[in-house]
Amino acid sequence: MPKIVTQTALLQCDNGTVVTPLMVTSQSFCFLDEKLVATEQDKIPIVNIMPFGQCKLKPCQSGYLPCVPAPSVWKDTTKKNTLNQYKILLDSSTCPCSMGGTISVKDKGHQGNHEAE
Repeated sequence: MPKIVTQTALLQCDNGTVVTPLMVTSQSFCFLDEKLVATEQDKIPIVNIMPFGQCKLKPCQSGYLPCVPAPSVWKDTTKKNTLNQYKILLDSSTCPCSMGGTISVKDKGHQGNHEAE
């Protein structure tokens, strides 16, 4: 079963060069292992999702241009469970970037095995 994602989960883009932590700002009251639970609203560039180093889709003479994340909508979130009427992110959730990459969860951000529906 997919596991719930929390603050400090590690995100990766299949066209980025580094992994970055997720910052949760969509809610401030629901915690799991003392970390805020992430929702589908945690998708704002530079606020929730940091740049992934360089973008492999933007080649230039010196390598690649810097990543500027442009996430659209989180997919494969919870089907039933919500916070503030927003679906909860799971370790199987993905988010397409409008630049062409796909953002996924590399680490769920906590030690527990908390599952969600």
